[in-house]
Amino acid sequence: MSITVNTSDTSIIGTPEDQALKAKHAAMWASGSYHAVVREVVGSLGGVLVDALDIQPGQRVLDVAAGTGTAALPAAHRGAIVTATDLTPELIDIGRAEAADEGLSITWQTADAEGLPYPDGEFDVVLSTIGVMFAPHHQQAADELVRVCRPGGAVGVLSWTPEGFIGQLFAVMKPYAPPPPPGASPAPLWGRADHVRALFGDRVSDLVAHQRVLPVDRFADGAEFRDFMKRNYGPTIAVYRFNADDPALVSALDAELAALGERFLEDGVMPWEYLLVTARRV
Repeated sequence: MSITVNTSDTSIIGTPEDQALKAKHAAMWASGSYHAVVREVVGSLGGVLVDALDIQPGQRVLDVAAGTGTAALPAAHRGAIVTATDLTPELIDIGRAEAADEGLSITWQTADAEGLPYPDGEFDVVLSTIGVMFAPHHQQAADELVRVCRPGGAVGVLSWTPEGFIGQLFAVMKPYAPPPPPGASPAPLWGRADHVRALFGDRVSDLVAHQRVLPVDRFADGAEFRDFMKRNYGPTIAVYRFNADDPALVSALDAELAALGERFLEDGVMPWEYLLVTARRV
C-alpha cells in the first residue's frame, strides 16, 4: 500500500518502508557538516548548472534536493523567482540563512523529491545539482522533475558519474554498508546519460549530456580527504557508524578511502567527474 506521511511541513511519499528509509536519509544528510562540503569543495557546481540552463530574470525556478542552495542562490542572483526544496530541514535552514545574508528572496520548503507538492507545469525551469540522484526511486524522482515543469520549460540535472571519483567513493564504501533496501537504485546511475534518457523518455526533447570535471585542490593527500569526509559527509559518516563496533573493519575502510584519494590525486588536484544534462519539456 502506498501512503503519504506528513511530518511538520514535509510530505514523504510511498510505503511505510519508504517513509522510514527517507527519514533515515534526511538524518544522514543532517549529520556532520554537508555545508562544509559545499563551502570548501562542491559549491561551484550549482552555478555551473544555472549557467548551462541560462536562467533568466523572472523565470519560475524549482531547485529539487537543493541542499543548502548551491543552485538556488545563483539562480536567484540572476533575478529568477526561486523555490528550493530538500528532504533535510537542517540543510534548508542553512540555505535560508545564506539567502538572507545575500539579500535574496527564495521560497524554501522541506519536500520529498519523489512527491513534490506542486501542480503540474508550475515552473519554467526545474533543476537539481548532485541532489535528486540520491532519491532511492529514480523513475519516481524523474517523473516529478518532468511533471512540475511547464511544456517548453527546461529540466537540468548534474550528477556524479559511476566511474568518477565520488562514484568510486560509493563503490569503496559499498562492502562496508548495509544492503540497499528493495527497489532502491544506486545514486551514481544518474551519472550515465543513457540512464537519464531512459528516465525522461519521450517527455523531453533536445536532451544534451556532457561529462565534465570539477578540479578539487582541497586535499594534500588521501588521508586528509578521508578525514574530511569522515567528519563532514553524511554517507561516509553513516558507513563508519555502521561499522563502529568492529575496529578491524574501520581500519580497513580507513585504508581504502585514503588509497582512493591517493589514486586520484595528481599534482595536488583530484578530478571529480560529473554528468551535466539539460533537456526541454515536451
